[in-house]
Order: sequence, then C-alpha cells, then structure tokens
Amino acid sequence: MSARRRLKRVAASQPGFLTLKSSLDPTDLVASRRKRVNKNKKKNWNKYSDINDVEEFLEDVRLQERTTGGLLSEKTDDSLFFVDLGQPEKPEPKAEAAHHDEGKKRKGKASRPLRIDLILQRDSLVPPPKDILAYQQPNAKKLRRIAQNAERLAAKGVVPRRQKQLLSRRPVDRTAKKAETNNNPDRHYYDIWGQEPKVSADPWYLQQTGKKLVKRPEKLNQKPSVLPAVEVIAPGGSYNPDFFSHQALLQEAHEVEVQKKKQEDKLERQLAVNKEDKATEETNLYEQVEGLVEEDENDEEVAPSKEDDEAALAAIAVTQKKTERQIKKEKAEKLKEQQRLTNRRQTEQQQQLFQLRSIKASIRQQEQKTKSKQMQRKSKQEAQKAQPRRLGKLKYIILIL
Repeated sequence: MSARRRLKRVAASQPGFLTLKSSLDPTDLVASRRKRVNKNKKKNWNKYSDINDVEEFLEDVRLQERTTGGLLSEKTDDSLFFVDLGQPEKPEPKAEAAHHDEGKKRKGKASRPLRIDLILQRDSLVPPPKDILAYQQPNAKKLRRIAQNAERLAAKGVVPRRQKQLLSRRPVDRTAKKAETNNNPDRHYYDIWGQEPKVSADPWYLQQTGKKLVKRPEKLNQKPSVLPAVEVIAPGGSYNPDFFSHQALLQEAHEVEVQKKKQEDKLERQLAVNKEDKATEETNLYEQVEGLVEEDENDEEVAPSKEDDEAALAAIAVTQKKTERQIKKEKAEKLKEQQRLTNRRQTEQQQQLFQLRSIKASIRQQEQKTKSKQMQRKSKQEAQKAQPRRLGKLKYIILIL
C-alpha cells in the first residue's frame, strides 16, 4: 500500500502530470501529505492546530453583533425585511413654498455635524460592558451585618449604646438671651479681667461643636522659681543712700572678699613646697652622675624551684592519654560535686525561712534609704529654684562688687 502511494507521489511530482480535476494543482497533491506531529505536548497545540475556521466563525459573529446588535438567525423577519411599495407621490410644491424649502435645505446643510464628530461617535450596536466596580460599595458586607444586628436588637427591644447616650443628653436651652446692642448705655458691664463664668452647657455638646475650652495645665500654676521677677538692690546701693545702710552694704562686700582671701590662702598652703624637698647642688650632681659609675654585682645563678618542676610534670601528664578508669573516676567526681552543690542550695533555701526577720529588717532599711534619697533630691530641687537657671555650658557665678 505504501509502495503505491510512493508511486503516486513520484508521478504527481513530474512536470507533465495532468490531474482529473482542472482546479487542482499537482504540487498540492505532493504537499498534501499529512505531517505526523506529536500532539500530546502543549507547545504543539497552537503550532500544528488549524483554527482558521473557528476564527472566521467568531469574526462573523462579532460583525453581526456590531452591525445588527445580535445574530441574524435570532432576528425576526420584520426587522430584516420590509415591503417595497414604491415611492409615494408628492404634490407639486408652489413657488413660495419651493423658495422656503430651499432656505431650509441650505440651513439644514449648514447644520450638519462635522465629520470628526461622526468619526468619534460609536458605530457599534454592542452595548458597553457593565462596570462592576461602579456598583460596589466599600465595606458592604460589614455594613449589611451591622444593619442586620441592629434590626435583630430592635426586634428584641434592646437600645444601642449610642442611642442611649443621645437620649441621656440634657436638652439644650434654646431660650438664650440675645446680645444687647453696643449703643445701649444701660447694658450689662463686662469685666475683661474678671473671672470667666462657669459654662452650664452639656460637655458632650461643647466637645462636638468645638466650643469646649482647653483645660489649663497644672504645671502652669506652679512657679518655676522662688526668685522675684524684679530683684531689688539693697538700700545702700542707691544714688544717695543712708550712712548706716551704705556701711552695711560695705560690710557684706568686705565679708565676701575675706572669704575669697581665705580660700586663696588655703590653696597656697596646700600647694606649698617643703624646704627640705627642694633641690640642692649636691642632689643635682648626684642625679647627673647616677648611672655612669659601674657597680660590681654578683650575679647569682637562680636554682630551679620545685614549682617549676611540678608545672612541667603536670604538662607531661596532660599530654598523656587518659585511661577508661580515669575517665569514669572523673565523671563520678563531677556528678558528686553537682549533687553537693544541689544539696547546699536546698539547705540555703531552707535556712532562709529562719532569716525572715533579718530580711524584713534589710528591706526596711532599704526603704528608709530610698526615702532619704528622695527627700534629698526634693530638697536639692527646691534649692535650685532659688538659683538662676543655667542657659549654657558655663556655670553662673554671683559676683558682688
């Protein structure tokens, strides 16, 4: 069978071969040999699959949907065909009517839409796809669940917390007095420096309307320093002071200078050098000659000590391999040491039960120590309030001239 097919292909490939059908080309017979392709692999599906007929069918369906709005097979006969009754007879128009119609035609011709507008118009009868995102509501599932819970609670007669708060609110007094005009001489006097009147409105209402006053911090009510805002000098420092007040001011300045002098004298005494420790000519000569004179020193040979011998023997013993008996012995000693430490820890914990009094006393002492430190810290802070604030890295020093 295969030999006969081979002969037919050879005969058809000859240049003078004539076929029975004049519409067929001999080369098509040769080329029409079925190609054996392995189609169990996905990469050969589109490569060796002929889908032209499917694409043509789908293109025809899309064309029908664009032009007619659907498939022609589903359309009715009335929408596809009409009865041709010929052109209707029109009456002959009069001269005036004809002139009027020409004006209308010209006007209608001028009012035609532009070609660019016609191009931009939609020429397909297929409706645009529905935008699903335009109909979606954010958190719709959550809102629906909340509404269902509210309906269920309303059926049971349970009032929500927010509604309870609204019901418990005090009604606002709408009959408030109107502000009087400024041209009334008998109007109420308002003191801007006086105390502010207490607000009797609902605090929740004031908070929601933004009319609630900000609470003044407690820190602003505390004075940062006990020093006066304006320092008043002593009476002896005025332009024309009294004699006794001036002498008192000089006495204070003299005491300050005496304290400074005492501090300087104390520092000089501490830094003073003893006369016996001063350098002399003899000590200078001895320092210059030291190291130049050779001194005979008997170098005694140091005998090896016993500690060095023991260290050497220990190093040799470490290098030797341990026997199994030695390893077991070390392991037993290690376990015995761990057991001893565990027992000791347990006995210490048991002994702590008898030390409750001493532990309480130590805790009491620690608390007293902490309280004393807190009091010292507080007193130091109070003392700093009487001092000027430190604004930089340099310390402020009061100078009395």
